[in-house]
Amino acid sequence: MKHTSQGRPVTVKSGSLTAHVSWLMFAKTAAFVFNVALPMLLVRRLDKAQFGVYRQLFLVIGTSVMVLPLGFAMSAYYFLPREPDRRQETVLNILIYNVAVGTLACGVLLLWPVLLAIIFDQPGLTGYAHLLGVVILLWIVSQTLEVIPIANGEMKVASGLIIGVQLTRTAIYLAAVIAFGSVRALIWAAVVQGGLQTVVLWWYLRSRFGHFWRHLDWGLMRRQLSYAVPLGLAGILFVVQTDLHSYFVSNRLGPVAYAIYGIGTVQLPLMGMLQEATNAVVIPRVSILQQQNDSREIIELMARAMRKLAAVYFPVYALLMVVAHEFISFLFTRNYLASVPVFLINLTLLLLGIVLQDPLFRAYVEQRFFLIRLRIVLGVLLTAGLWFGTTRFGPVGAISAVVLVGVVERAVMSIRFGRILGVTRKDIVLLKDVGKLALAATAAGLVTAAVRLPLRGAKPLIVLIACGTVFSLVYLGGILAAGVATPEEMGMVRRKMADLGLLNA
Repeated sequence: MKHTSQGRPVTVKSGSLTAHVSWLMFAKTAAFVFNVALPMLLVRRLDKAQFGVYRQLFLVIGTSVMVLPLGFAMSAYYFLPREPDRRQETVLNILIYNVAVGTLACGVLLLWPVLLAIIFDQPGLTGYAHLLGVVILLWIVSQTLEVIPIANGEMKVASGLIIGVQLTRTAIYLAAVIAFGSVRALIWAAVVQGGLQTVVLWWYLRSRFGHFWRHLDWGLMRRQLSYAVPLGLAGILFVVQTDLHSYFVSNRLGPVAYAIYGIGTVQLPLMGMLQEATNAVVIPRVSILQQQNDSREIIELMARAMRKLAAVYFPVYALLMVVAHEFISFLFTRNYLASVPVFLINLTLLLLGIVLQDPLFRAYVEQRFFLIRLRIVLGVLLTAGLWFGTTRFGPVGAISAVVLVGVVERAVMSIRFGRILGVTRKDIVLLKDVGKLALAATAAGLVTAAVRLPLRGAKPLIVLIACGTVFSLVYLGGILAAGVATPEEMGMVRRKMADLGLLNA
């Protein structure tokens, strides 16, 4: 939906899942291109201890921005499409909530800077606490800059904002590290970026929702809290699964070991972006389908989403398993080759990533308490696994515990929602393309591994280009031979190639 400056909704076409995800992926891919240079430059400008401190501080920022708002902004996905007459109230409540939470977080670090030293067992980090508090405040306030346009059905606008944010962020960070080459300069860059995002957010809300600040609705606020807080608590427990291992390694092994571990557990930006884009499109649709009690369409929609994720995740996993040494060496220098074992284990999370969970838990809100109970149990198991694994096996033990808990969660979740939606054995046919994609990726990986053998000792870039080319040809040949691509997808590829001048229009 679009709407007038007074906030009245105007209907727009919903579009296909492929088209909407493609818009967001285009934006996030462009953002990736802008952003990929930063860690590559940092490992070359900072020594391992400095890089480890940088990772520690931005770990706190990332965790705070994810956890403290309790996912309240995500309530826009639920309430904007369901209650078009209360759109202004919805966005105002989100803004009020985020300002309050961000201010509280900032105040804690201003009053108790020693908290950073306690978390990481490093007294020297207290000097960064005040700046870190300001960054957290600004980033929490502006975190809805992507969420609300997507919930509002403005995929092109959201794409433009995503690209703009990443372009300015990368430019500001690169300028800081090139000019000053210090961790403090990077924190100041984050302050500037947070301020810029907040200004753009205000402009967007004002242009789309008019005088939204005049429409306070505490009754709606309570309903949004009722929706968001249980899911947010589950989100905190999810962050325990995703971030706790980093805190464990950092606290117990120090910044240098954490620098190595941080590279090994580096998130592949394009993969995370694809999942975020898919979630952003699927969450509102599942919410509406659940409201209509259309379980069958939800099953088919989730299967289509898994298929699209698998088409990218499977080949990336297979290729990186083959060229992991060259990948790490080329991006982060040979100084970080010790991170390869951690990196290989961490790649397993890509395979788990095709099983989406956010759309279902956000639509079936009555399941949020099950999610909380599940993640409490998993959090306890993970803590025990990290304590044992880090002590006995170091970084490899830590990431192994994370992967095992991830496997358990996806398995339990799949069984739970399979029963709720009425999935039967006959529905396995919906995943036939996922199986074909797995076979194509496996075949391409085996061929590429054979090609890599005579290239040992060559420069990393040469190996990556050669292996990437061979893998791509074999994989694409495999999916074409298996008939995986739909006519719509083939048509979209031809149009994109024509736009790039690779085909005659």
